[in-house]
Amino acid sequence: MTTYKFLPDVDRCIKCGGCEVACKQTNHVPYGMRRIRVVTVNEGKPGEMNVPMTCMHCGDAPCIKACPREAISKREDGIVLVDKDKCIGCGYCAYACPFGAPQFEKTGVFSSKGKMDKCTYCVEPYHQKDEHGKRITREPNPRCAAFCATKALLAGDAEEISAIYRQRAAMRLQRGEIPGA
Repeated sequence: MTTYKFLPDVDRCIKCGGCEVACKQTNHVPYGMRRIRVVTVNEGKPGEMNVPMTCMHCGDAPCIKACPREAISKREDGIVLVDKDKCIGCGYCAYACPFGAPQFEKTGVFSSKGKMDKCTYCVEPYHQKDEHGKRITREPNPRCAAFCATKALLAGDAEEISAIYRQRAAMRLQRGEIPGA
């Protein structure tokens, strides 16, 4: 069975923002909200790297355990989703997530932040229901990875993308691009 994951290749990311734009356009994510962002580590220093940060759809997702309303769940294929009808905006998921994936429309105290939103692997848009109140569900096809010009963000079956990453790392090692190796 397929287990969907993301794997960022920080040696390839150039912080062009294509992943962020593709996500916002595909999922109609409003201004101020981000399902993915690129973070620069050691900016302006040796070892600087750009890291595409999104929900990593963790195997043992701490956000699921932190949610008092059981609004967050994991599908059989590993995709972690939030049911906005159940979310009370408490923010516990944001405290539990090591990747900063949970986002809220507003800032403020308990339950005043609005409903939580995060990456859904493009299976659900920002507004989860259509005009008839029916939940919208699409095939897993994350646009952020599809539109990445340098293929820095790998998405797909965990085993397949791990094999691609290992192959890339082996090539960098052969070329002497991995320091200390």
